[in-house]
Amino acid sequence: VQLQASGGGLVQAGGSLRLSCAASERTFSRYTMGWFRQAPGKEREFVARINTGGGVTNYAPSVKGRFTISRDNARITVFLEMNNLKPEDTAIYYCAADKNGFNNRASEYEYWGQGTQVTVSS
Repeated sequence: VQLQASGGGLVQAGGSLRLSCAASERTFSRYTMGWFRQAPGKEREFVARINTGGGVTNYAPSVKGRFTISRDNARITVFLEMNNLKPEDTAIYYCAADKNGFNNRASEYEYWGQGTQVTVSS
């Protein structure tokens, strides 16, 4: 499956952005979907994940309460709503698909989008 992430941009601290990740095929509904991010000079880190049905989610402590992951299987799209953004949220955000489990390790995800840049100014 191919993934296309969009919605990044430049926003001031305290602002909001909504990222989208569109899949290329309807097998999307069988995959756990995750969002990861990578800041300059840092390793890629887990942000959020959502199970196949959309009823179970999990977040990194740094974003819990500010970010919300959701999915629309009919539109084969996963979203990341980001509120109260902070400068430390600046990174390239990647969506990814895991066909075998419900993981927060990047190595478990088989398919990756190209990334979308999020920049939060102070």
